[in-house]
Amino acid sequence: MKPSKIFGVFLFASLAASAAQSVSSEDRVLELMTILSGTFQGSTPGNDLRLDLRPVLNTDLSVRDLFLQVTGKYQGEVVRRQGLMRFEAQGKGVYVGYVPHFDATVTAFSSNAAVFTDEEAGAACGFDLTPRGDGFAGETSGASCTFALRGATGKWSVELEPGSIRLRDVRSGETLRFKRIEKH
Repeated sequence: MKPSKIFGVFLFASLAASAAQSVSSEDRVLELMTILSGTFQGSTPGNDLRLDLRPVLNTDLSVRDLFLQVTGKYQGEVVRRQGLMRFEAQGKGVYVGYVPHFDATVTAFSSNAAVFTDEEAGAACGFDLTPRGDGFAGETSGASCTFALRGATGKWSVELEPGSIRLRDVRSGETLRFKRIEKH
């Protein structure tokens, strides 16, 4: 083969491999969003929390967002939190960014669901999830999510599988499990 044809074949193969990787990366984002989209109920003792994750209606369709609302009680304390989760392909995994909404009236249906105050934007945090088994797993960085998650200090491991979420405090071993009760 002539050098120019070899280069052409190599270039084509490289482009095809890049395209296949970006498609699979986007597929991972959609797979993760499918696992998370729905309503989950706490299933561990003292965990009467309900997680509601639904698509945000007022964002660009190319942006991958879910609105998270946490309501209920945890060890007798009333909890109400909400915020936006944004998903982006990162190599073989998915980067999950979380921006809290401190205004309790903001919902997935609000026109300002993807608009944040300076305080909310400053509290944003994120972490990477990589494919594991039928789902994804990762770990928060610790201090960077303390303000965003209000009270969730330290590192937390995150394990997601179809129908379930498991959060575990890496240091203390405290574990919160959630089971899907409704799919959105």
